[in-house]
Amino acid sequence: MAGIYFSLALLAIYCTITAIVQARRLYWAVPVYFFSAWLCGELALLHVFWQVALTALLAFIGVFADPLAQTGLGLFALSWLGLFYLHCQSMDTPRHLRPALYRALGANYRADIPAERQHVLSDDIVSAHWLKPFSFKRPGVRQHSHISYADAGKRNLLDIYHPHESREGGFPVLLQVHGGAWMIGEKEQQAKPLMYHLAERGWLCVAINYRLSPDAAFPAHIIDVKKAIAWIRENIAQYGGNPDFIAITGGSAGGHLSSLAALTPNRAEWQPGFEEVDTTVQAAVPFYGVYDFLDRHGIRPEMSMEDMIAKRVMQCTKEDNFDLWDNGSPLSHVRADAPPMFVIQGTHDSLVWVEEARAFVSALQAVSKQPVAYGELPGAQHAFEIFHSVRTDHTVHAVGHFLEWSHAQWLEQQARG
Repeated sequence: MAGIYFSLALLAIYCTITAIVQARRLYWAVPVYFFSAWLCGELALLHVFWQVALTALLAFIGVFADPLAQTGLGLFALSWLGLFYLHCQSMDTPRHLRPALYRALGANYRADIPAERQHVLSDDIVSAHWLKPFSFKRPGVRQHSHISYADAGKRNLLDIYHPHESREGGFPVLLQVHGGAWMIGEKEQQAKPLMYHLAERGWLCVAINYRLSPDAAFPAHIIDVKKAIAWIRENIAQYGGNPDFIAITGGSAGGHLSSLAALTPNRAEWQPGFEEVDTTVQAAVPFYGVYDFLDRHGIRPEMSMEDMIAKRVMQCTKEDNFDLWDNGSPLSHVRADAPPMFVIQGTHDSLVWVEEARAFVSALQAVSKQPVAYGELPGAQHAFEIFHSVRTDHTVHAVGHFLEWSHAQWLEQQARG
């Protein structure tokens, strides 16, 4: 037992260190580092619980007479210090997201949201949620599953998260695009904390599948996202949604596709057969997205994704088809008439580096006439918001504020004609 305890202590201290230290130039070891840092960083206090419980159990049965177990206890104690630091770091998330909203929307942005919607603006997280990270369902939210929006079978299905009560003017719509390096992923796997939070508060959320590589080459992915927008425009009213207000979100590859869709409305070559449908979105919230296939700023030359993108996603090199790579990069489409956008990125993201988000936001803020908020979260890894955590729930609340403000501004514009 002492040997097992010592081995678990080694594993615990390793995971804690990976969550604290920003390490990115790891080459083949990136996936191993990412998984340990991700799960330890987001579930820090839960790791403390099981480690303390195990220690108490072994103390009760007298294992700590063994020097090896005593060494393990010392390692666990160091792990607990690190885990408490990570938990406190997550609790500070509002200190980074609230100023981001103030800078972009104004210090009094909450006053721009109608009085009847003020009660949905959540500020405080609920411990019962982050203590049960994989419990997503919320009262009053029902789901319509596996609805076809195009003709690619399973890859063109969507789910709708439907509020229980009706809303005057129809529910504003949020379209969720999953990540997975354009090659894996399902609509059921991501952004559930955000979608249930919003659906509970009078938003209608739509999560889609889309065609994946290598079976499909880019731009099939973005074409499917635009097909989903077109389907929402034409069909969402029968589910109580307002087809005139669509916001879009997604993480990683979904962050790339959601930002690309927001910046390329009504692009004819990406709307084959439905060119006449308006695919404009009214707001966008990309998480840790890939914004520049060309890496034109040389952010990660020795850790480039170029070979993978060329072989599996684009299925051509950038030398063979530069325009495809360029057009596939959201950075190439920053524009003055971009919709309001809230870009969210973690500093410790080992898969998509924070400098790429900074470059994209800087370029967009320089030209966009609409607010561009940027929330940079210290310590956050890739995919941090897939399940409930302290950081996730604070972030979900901030996104809720941004979307409520965006919808309120849109309603005001509609009223002015």
